[in-house]
Amino acid sequence: MSKAAIFYHPEAFSTDGPKLMGRNAAGESFLRGYFSYAAESDFIYAQVIAQSHADHFDQKAKEHGRKEQIKAFSKHNLGLAEQAQVVYHPGPGISEHAYQRRLFGDDKWSLCGITHTTSSAGAMDSIASLITAPVQPWDGLICTSNAVRHNVQTVLQAQADDMQQRLGATKLVLPKIPVIPLGIHTQDFDYTESQRASAREHLDADSETLVVVYMGRLSFHAKAHPLAMYQVLQKASVDSGKQVVLVECGWHANDHIRDAFADAAKLVAPNVRVVSLDGREEANRTTAWAGADVFCSLSDNIQETFGITPIEAMAAGIPVVVTDWDGYKDTVRHEVDGFRVPTLAPAPGLLGDLSYRHALGIDTYDMYCGHSSSFVAVDADALAASFTALFSSSSLRQKMGDAGRERARTDYDWKTIIGSYEAFWSELNDTRLAAQSERRKTTEALNKQPAQKQSKPECWPARLDPSVGFSSYPTSQLTVNTSLSLLLPLDEARRLLAELKTLRMVDYAKLVFPTDEEINQVLSVASETPKPASELLVNIDPARKPYVLRSLAWLAKMGILSFS
Repeated sequence: MSKAAIFYHPEAFSTDGPKLMGRNAAGESFLRGYFSYAAESDFIYAQVIAQSHADHFDQKAKEHGRKEQIKAFSKHNLGLAEQAQVVYHPGPGISEHAYQRRLFGDDKWSLCGITHTTSSAGAMDSIASLITAPVQPWDGLICTSNAVRHNVQTVLQAQADDMQQRLGATKLVLPKIPVIPLGIHTQDFDYTESQRASAREHLDADSETLVVVYMGRLSFHAKAHPLAMYQVLQKASVDSGKQVVLVECGWHANDHIRDAFADAAKLVAPNVRVVSLDGREEANRTTAWAGADVFCSLSDNIQETFGITPIEAMAAGIPVVVTDWDGYKDTVRHEVDGFRVPTLAPAPGLLGDLSYRHALGIDTYDMYCGHSSSFVAVDADALAASFTALFSSSSLRQKMGDAGRERARTDYDWKTIIGSYEAFWSELNDTRLAAQSERRKTTEALNKQPAQKQSKPECWPARLDPSVGFSSYPTSQLTVNTSLSLLLPLDEARRLLAELKTLRMVDYAKLVFPTDEEINQVLSVASETPKPASELLVNIDPARKPYVLRSLAWLAKMGILSFS
């Protein structure tokens, strides 16, 4: 196995800032895992941009008991990277570093990046640039989930198609693109009975109260829309006759978002007691994990690629209810560790205007993510069935919690994951050394053909229609053949929709929704008997049908329609 020099900037490996972002938490956790479990060697290498960063890296290494000498290098003595053999970057942007390496020789060392969010303009530009940058077969881009790997390959293929059409390019040299998940320190989630009792007391939850926890950034437009969670917990509370407490442990970016969450919970979940905890405080996270009976995360956003919180819940012995979405597909075993609830999103080609609005600067990145997620629906019936099963059986909660804890310890502890990193770095180094001996054998096709090829090159490969670039994220795709039915009588559905549209977390995306007249035309045709989507669009202007079709997913998201 081989270690790598760590491209170290304190901000990328720390959660000390005012915003607790997933990449920061992942970086901090990785660094602790690296120092705890990486194989011992004569030196530990770091690439830095300032001496203060080198000093900080050295301090962190000593805090975690590493005794090796730290060798730090920068652009001023970049050639020292050859001694390290591999340089690990905590993001996807290795193209610039490939150009810098070229000054010393393409085969002098390997580069390794990692994906976090891939939906941002910067991330997509970084991925698309791998086609034209001097990256080599001995470089790598770690994908944290199979879904994000598919996304990366789709962007690469679109960029390759563009190069082929414009320039006649036939030769591609790309990095290796393995799937290696993020890890956690599972021992951090071993809570004593005393801690659990104290947490329940803090939450004012007796033994009969059911505590559901959501952990993570509280953002309806950029993380997980909470409406379906509120609706199903209200139903579960009424049906079970038990008190339900929802612990939202995270942070809101601003007062507008905080109030939007509060307004929605008050409207659709009046029987559920909502407890808000600042998830940036470790004590609050401990209270939430130690006091919970069930974990819920209904991720519906393209900015998510992996999702660490379900694994943390599993490590704490908590059964999980999550959406069948992106990285959750890899980590949560349906009906073993909990439940994965089916999701529905528009078929490729229906959200192109969203990507172009973002590309042209009409919409911000937040609006782009929010508008895209507005068309991702959760199977309401399956979600309700999941909570019914867990709420009605303490033995099932225990069984799934135990299974999840074992899976987290076996598959997702950093002790295991760091070994996978080192094995991959060794593979990169072996490939590089073999290429050196064969006089830089650099011809290699895409390491795996993407599942979906575009019929024509995308005009902007790094700004794909999200329904194309992220087509692997949902369980199924909304087409004209998708069966849909009203969940409520028509008058009740119209009344509920009118109420929901007053919510700020719904109203913010009004620019991409159909008109009230179009919605009424759809609802007037729909019934409680499933019908194909094409029948619901029979009265819609042909030029408007694609826009109204995608909004059927939004109506499902609002709890108006059911899909099958």
